[in-house]
Amino acid sequence: MRKADIGLVGLAVMGENLVMNMESKGFTVAVYNRTTQKVKNFVEGCAKGKNIIGTYSVEELAGALEKPRKVMLMVKAGQPVDDFIEQLLPHLEKGDIIIDGGNSNYPDTDRRVKYVESKGLLYIGTGVSGGEEGALKGPSIMPGGSSAAWPYVKPIFQAIAAKVDGQPCCDWVGEEGAGHFVKMVHNGIEYGDMQLIAEAYLLMRDVLGMEPSEMARVFADWNQGELDSYLIEITADILATQDSDGSPLIDKILDTAGQKGTGKWTAINALDEGVPLTLIAEAVFARALSSNKEQRVKASGLLPGSASAFSGNKETFLKQIQQALYASKIISYTQGYLLMQAAAQTHGWHLNYGGIALMWRGGCIIRSAFLGKIMEAYTANPELENLLFDPYFAQAVADSLPAWRATVSTAVLSGIALPAMTSALAYYDGLRTQNSGANMIQAQRDYFGAHTYERVDQPRGQFFHTNWTGEGGDTAAGNYNA
Repeated sequence: MRKADIGLVGLAVMGENLVMNMESKGFTVAVYNRTTQKVKNFVEGCAKGKNIIGTYSVEELAGALEKPRKVMLMVKAGQPVDDFIEQLLPHLEKGDIIIDGGNSNYPDTDRRVKYVESKGLLYIGTGVSGGEEGALKGPSIMPGGSSAAWPYVKPIFQAIAAKVDGQPCCDWVGEEGAGHFVKMVHNGIEYGDMQLIAEAYLLMRDVLGMEPSEMARVFADWNQGELDSYLIEITADILATQDSDGSPLIDKILDTAGQKGTGKWTAINALDEGVPLTLIAEAVFARALSSNKEQRVKASGLLPGSASAFSGNKETFLKQIQQALYASKIISYTQGYLLMQAAAQTHGWHLNYGGIALMWRGGCIIRSAFLGKIMEAYTANPELENLLFDPYFAQAVADSLPAWRATVSTAVLSGIALPAMTSALAYYDGLRTQNSGANMIQAQRDYFGAHTYERVDQPRGQFFHTNWTGEGGDTAAGNYNA
């Protein structure tokens, strides 16, 4: 019997769909699941008659694979990944490859790369985005880890990945946990995009009083222009969907948003790197606030809002919301790219920023026409310091700025919370502020803690302390952190 090109462990929906995708591209796949009945059901069900080999133990799985063996884990992040690595190692040989395709936290992937390589094997941590449909029809794939493994998995990964203009949405990301880091940032940007869309929806519903069917037409129209993206597309579909009684389904869905942790990881890493990832952090906090439904219901009856009613032109305001959404989206990606750049410097990764945009152009949840502009920006200038310094994005934000300010102002006066759009605007204004108020913070820190400060009339890197009260003396605190 022919040996399999790759093995896959974990036959949940994503795993099954990836297997079917691989098989449809001409690869033979061996499958295993801890609950072996799932293997039997799969090979006797939708996989029947296909080049898919069911195996019922880790040893049997290893024996069914061509060398160097390639085993892809599609299991829950955390301890299950470590457990399966330990189960696999006794049955694998030098040069064999273990692939983690789940949403693992990148420090875990860093650790696993080192551990598996110490055993003479190779390890890949890869982000896979696109949900169930993407897994079956073509996801975005972001692999990193043992670079020596890439030539062996490249033909499979690039064959099953989504294609845009004939190019696969998959390429080697970088060393150690770089692949999972980039997937984490992708998910953080996804949090931001979803929150921004939710805020646009809230403005239409609560300021303009629009019905879901009318909003659906607006989002469908927006999807034909610069906001063309998967999330805008499905938002139009969601708003047009009716419940069994003919009423809008969106109105029946409880307003408490869940999360699995990747947005939180993105915000935590931004704090560790000192990157102002304000929009994505606010998107995470917005989900946390949404989950506190009982307090929000209580507060709605206790805490006053605004008596200011909207009196403007509806069509004008819709156009302003559209422009505010686009400008805020630019800020979200700007901050995400700043985080990747900072992490690359910290970890010594060699990230291809234009290539990452290409990987995100198709197959993944944040896929959009907008990403082509990011790819062009980093192709024109691979050392681009900040996405807002690219001529296209600088002009796009400048063109949207009046509408963006009007949208945020209207929301504030109407008592509508826009944490993502508002924080995006605050970041923009903070970035363009040549002289900020941080000199006051430094003075305060030196006053109460002798933390020192730099002076505008002296070279950077020279630190000073003032005896503000006349009682503190000249001794300054140790470390200074700019």
